[in-house]
Amino acid sequence: MAKYNRKIAEKRGRRAELYARLWLRLKGYKILKNRFKTKVGEIDIIAKKGNTLAIVEVKARQSIEVALQSISYKQKRRIERCTELWLKNSKASDYISPRFDLIAIVPNRFPIHIKQAWRLGE
Repeated sequence: MAKYNRKIAEKRGRRAELYARLWLRLKGYKILKNRFKTKVGEIDIIAKKGNTLAIVEVKARQSIEVALQSISYKQKRRIERCTELWLKNSKASDYISPRFDLIAIVPNRFPIHIKQAWRLGE
C-alpha cells in the first residue's frame, strides 16, 4: 500500500511541475532544466528571464501557507548546493546570483509564483 501512495504522490508532483513550467513560460521565462538531479538533491525547475536565474521549487499543497511551510531549512540547503553544482557545470557566468522561487499549486487556483521565497543561506 505504501508504494501505491508513493506512486500517487510522484504523479501529483510531476503534474504540478508541468503546470509550473507552463505558468513560467506564460510569464516569459525560458525553462533551462527541469528535475535537475545530483547526489546532494534535486532542483524542480531552473528557468531564466533576462539576466534573472530562477531556481524554482514546486509544491502541490492544499493552501499557499502549507506550501510555504513545507520547505525545510535542510531542503533549502540541498537546493542551494545543487544550484552551485549546476552553475559550475553550466558555465552560467551571465547570472550574478540565483533567485530561489516557489510555485505553489493549490486546488482551484492558478499557480502562485512567489519570487525570492528565500535568500541564499536563510
